[in-house]
Amino acid sequence: MKKALLITAAAVSALLVPGVAQAETPPGCSSAQQIGSTAYVKFADGSTAASVKQFAGCGTNWSYVFVWADWAARHDDFHVVTAVTTDDNVDHGKVTGRLNQREVWSKPADTVDRCTRAMGRVALGEDGWSAYTGRRC
Repeated sequence: MKKALLITAAAVSALLVPGVAQAETPPGCSSAQQIGSTAYVKFADGSTAASVKQFAGCGTNWSYVFVWADWAARHDDFHVVTAVTTDDNVDHGKVTGRLNQREVWSKPADTVDRCTRAMGRVALGEDGWSAYTGRRC
């Protein structure tokens, strides 16, 4: 019992470390790798709300948003939106997370033959802040 409590405490504290994302693997493609640099969603007060990344593998692209624990602890009722965006400003695989969901993956986007970037948006009510990763071709 004591060992189970220690394991649970360690898992919870790992989730609470500000700004540290867990290992990222797109659903259904364990061989996918991050492409390009990480972008950061900056909130109105200048604080970092979330990280945005783009992944490629298994013949598709994904976008990924991770809301930082310290930001989430100070804000209630947020939504996260993510998508892979092409040069014609079309969002592919767009997903809106559940209320206060801190980790959101897009659906797989059939865009590996196009120039893309990952888009992440964090919204509080009607107000929202977005970030885009660098364009990858």
